Amino acid sequence: MATHQQFNPARLVATHDVADGIRVFDIEPVDGLRPHAPGSHIDVEVLVDDRPQYRSFSLIDNAAETGVYRIAVKDRPDGHGGSRYLWSLVAGDRLRVSDPKDRFALSYRAPEALLVAGGIGITPLYGMARALNRAGRRLRLLYTARSREEMAFVDELAAELGDRLELFVTGAGQRLDPGAIINDLAADAELYICGPQSLREAFLGAWLARGRPAERFRFETFASSGRLPDTAFNVRVANRDLDFTVAQDQSLLDALRAHGVDDVLYDCEHGECGLCTIDVLEHSGELDHRDVFYSPRQKTTDTRMCACVSRVHNGHLVIDTSRHAVDTGRPD
Repeated sequence: MATHQQFNPARLVATHDVADGIRVFDIEPVDGLRPHAPGSHIDVEVLVDDRPQYRSFSLIDNAAETGVYRIAVKDRPDGHGGSRYLWSLVAGDRLRVSDPKDRFALSYRAPEALLVAGGIGITPLYGMARALNRAGRRLRLLYTARSREEMAFVDELAAELGDRLELFVTGAGQRLDPGAIINDLAADAELYICGPQSLREAFLGAWLARGRPAERFRFETFASSGRLPDTAFNVRVANRDLDFTVAQDQSLLDALRAHGVDDVLYDCEHGECGLCTIDVLEHSGELDHRDVFYSPRQKTTDTRMCACVSRVHNGHLVIDTSRHAVDTGRPD
């Protein structure tokens, strides 16, 4: 059972490539643009195996200035099909998009802001960096990717930020040192991060280990990857006497819906809201908790999981959807 999700008709105005495997899409909604803050995103309806799904993409520029919703999409040939669908579109094609949503709010209160981008995670931070710079705030933007060719918007950011933009090319052995970086920050600084789960966890661990307040660590995640590669796995829904296989390119939530299990609530499908949490009675293999809802300690218990993003690697699950208690917070 999903909460309300509204999509509006739109037209693809133009596309252009900005880095290896990264393409920008200019989208014009039929009923007009909605104002949005830096860090906001839109949901875009895609067709995967002729079934409508949606994917979330950060808005790069201010729509009030560009006249379009501008997003950047990384081509993922081995992904779940959303990027492949969008990359097949050409100017003039029709699609449907949501109004902008701001779940990665930028605060201007801190005297210093550190922005950390990993790969395509530059997309929400691009607008944030420009907004902070224009507001006269002190900031640094650290941008890491496997190669320089895979880094989008570097020239534009360098022109605006100068030496406050620092690039780290992992293929050339350049690595971020979260602890040392955080040690150099002012005590009341804020950190904004978007990138792979491993990057976020490394910075979060270093942040908390130094006694810095969790509310000043802000992140964006669309939970597209985890610690372990995607593998198919078997599921038994004990309360329904139901067995099925979750495909490599399918989420547990999608598989539940496909097999008529419609009593699991869901909303964000990013592993953030906690609505789709379910009981894990038994499992083999390794649970890959890809959500950002549960705390690290809660994840170690392996008793509940977010069905929208988390999965098991090389194993099976036995779950119970009858006691679908919606978690409302993190007690620890």
